[in-house]
Amino acid sequence: MTKKNTRQSRRLFYCIVPFVILSFLFSYFPLHGWIYAFFDYKPPLSLSQCEFVGLKWFETLFANKTQVSQMIQVMKNTFAMSLLGILTSILPLGFAIFLNEVQCKWFKKLVQTLTTLPNFISWVLVYSVAFSLFTDSGMVNTLLQNLGVITEPIKFLDSDAQTYLWMTLWNIWKGLGWGAIMYLAAIAGIDAELYEAARVDGANRFQLMKNITLPALMPTFFVLLMMAVANFLNNGMDQYYVFQNSFNKEHIQVLDLYVYNIGMTGSSLSLATAISMLKSIISVTLLMIVNFVSKKTRGESII
Repeated sequence: MTKKNTRQSRRLFYCIVPFVILSFLFSYFPLHGWIYAFFDYKPPLSLSQCEFVGLKWFETLFANKTQVSQMIQVMKNTFAMSLLGILTSILPLGFAIFLNEVQCKWFKKLVQTLTTLPNFISWVLVYSVAFSLFTDSGMVNTLLQNLGVITEPIKFLDSDAQTYLWMTLWNIWKGLGWGAIMYLAAIAGIDAELYEAARVDGANRFQLMKNITLPALMPTFFVLLMMAVANFLNNGMDQYYVFQNSFNKEHIQVLDLYVYNIGMTGSSLSLATAISMLKSIISVTLLMIVNFVSKKTRGESII
């Protein structure tokens, strides 16, 4: 390696050093908090003043019948939400393909902007909009009652019916445009000569989408799908936290929200840490399994 290449390599390394430091501070350094899972931590005492209990909290997860039944329901909710998320992951792909076929540039940009903006709206504001629209005295119920469609308000928010469906629909609305950005970028990288050659052979627009665009997007789709499978237990907490209430708590409480409720409202930080620790270990295991399967089936790995 020449001196010039060595200097360039060093410059590139120095460019990534800040991001490595940030990754360590926000992703790896907090892992020292796992030690709380082995103590009977009682705030505001320091850890040295708390009793060391070893694997007590891990045993509690499986020894206490009430705890086990709660965990089973929470895992059902987590699996249901994650499966619905994976099943609907095809929607950004289809949206990107059809959006790419729009010939009117200003309309295409308008649609892309309007569908991407919800991703930058916090779940607190989303719930505020939902509350204004779908409460008993909200706009939707008021309109339906004035039109004579219903006689009593429909309980959209304060009901446990179709909780999974409503959460999935909100997720789709919020993430559809944002999820399509990566596919649109991949479409931009497709060789235009492929389309020209296909048009010369008489292919119509749907045949172009089916035989050129869709196959070109499959590698990107499979990578994102594998990442979704690896993050199967990571549903996030924000959405479910703002939408939870006493009516839908049984089916809306996913694992991340359950950990938060136990740690912050249940005043059991040690148990919450133990559950979160197990979740992280399982997630890493899933990532390794998905990576191994990808390497054996596709010849490519994601890590």
